Amino acid sequence: MTYKIFHETSFQYQGSVTFSHNLARLMPKEGKDQSVKAFKLESEPFGSDVHIFTDMFGNINHHLLLREPHNALKVIGHSTVERHVEQIEKSIELLREKAPTYAEARERLSQFSSKDITAKPFLYASEFVPVLNEQIRDFTLESFGADRSLFEGCVEFMGRIFEGFEFNSEFSDISTPVETIFEEKKGVCQDFAHLALAGLRSIGLPARYVSGYIETRPPEGEEKLFGVDASHAWVSVYLPGAGWLDIDPTNNMIPLEQHIVLGHGRDYDDVSPLKGVVRSSGQSHIGVRVDVRRQEDEVIEPVS
Repeated sequence: MTYKIFHETSFQYQGSVTFSHNLARLMPKEGKDQSVKAFKLESEPFGSDVHIFTDMFGNINHHLLLREPHNALKVIGHSTVERHVEQIEKSIELLREKAPTYAEARERLSQFSSKDITAKPFLYASEFVPVLNEQIRDFTLESFGADRSLFEGCVEFMGRIFEGFEFNSEFSDISTPVETIFEEKKGVCQDFAHLALAGLRSIGLPARYVSGYIETRPPEGEEKLFGVDASHAWVSVYLPGAGWLDIDPTNNMIPLEQHIVLGHGRDYDDVSPLKGVVRSSGQSHIGVRVDVRRQEDEVIEPVS
């Protein structure tokens, strides 16, 4: 399955910006489950200096330095990504077969193994998951008996978040604490990902935040409008000796071909699509447009 992705972030500034640094993480991640066939980054105004580097999590970053005064900034990523459906399905079955029990996983993770080193940074508190809450820990443990397969426990845990929490785009923003999401039982995909991270880490399991996109299809007979999609977030759990299992608590599903991975991190702060520092005064307004569609679908050109 091949997708074309358009992701635009725009800023309107109240005052003139004389200088700005911007970090764009808009290039999807290459891996065994997907291949990046094409990528182009645009900015208006054009960055006078552009530096590309790979961060500690394997994500591609574009650093844009703008030296000319401007009152608005627009950064657009154009991507073509192929998802390898057969490989994804095969990987999921292997994870199901090779998954250790919770007790076996805790025993292995309590010792040193060179095979587990890259997973260890995802075991601890992070910027948006700063507290490993005891109530969240108890809630999570209900799905993880000592002799139960980690695969089965993760799937049940995902389903309990889906069933027990309301998707509400008006309730929270990215700064809303995980504890508040847990107490109020509502939020959006980023909140549910952070909640899952808090729970899994609190019971000793490494888990990472996955930033990306999910394909949405219009009702049958209707035309898909351009730019109505959104970025998405889910979680990847480390199963020692088996690999990483992705779970999407917002949709109660193991991601297949319709999930496109943008990047991995400890939480949203590590993989936010665009962040920066500006020299200016006054407030700013941000706008985001995302479009995800299959390559064979007719593309409606965006309206500026």
